Amino acid sequence: MNITLRDVNEADLNQFFQFQQDADAAHMAGFAPTNPRDRSVFDHHWGQLLGDESSLVRTIDVDGVPAGSIAVFQEEDAHEIMFWTDKQFWSQGITTSAVDQFLQEFASRPLRARVVADNGGSLKILTTRGFREVGEEQVFSNARASVVTEKILQLD
Repeated sequence: MNITLRDVNEADLNQFFQFQQDADAAHMAGFAPTNPRDRSVFDHHWGQLLGDESSLVRTIDVDGVPAGSIAVFQEEDAHEIMFWTDKQFWSQGITTSAVDQFLQEFASRPLRARVVADNGGSLKILTTRGFREVGEEQVFSNARASVVTEKILQLD
């Protein structure tokens, strides 16, 4: 299996929009737009992310197939990393490899991440790469239609 990171292209965005439709994945992530089927909201979000010069956005590619995305963007006083891997690629080490590659490409620190407290997979990936918990917030999750605990992690 060849896992690489590459620039995002138009076809990737179509795939990312489809990934967003998976209710199990949205629940796990905890974060989703109010209406995940609204393509205009999706396009607006991705247009802002891709158009921001302070952001770094990559497609996670597995043997020529887009498996997800990984990005960093400026949030308050630090950069924040986020990633999404399609459910069919879970538990195969793909996200772990993508995060490792991304952390080599993006070396600015501190780097933060926000993860719903019960998302054990993402928490494990981040903590084994040196992210440590620096805070916790109660936030509303559209995907869960409830308040969730969000762990705030930081890599120094």
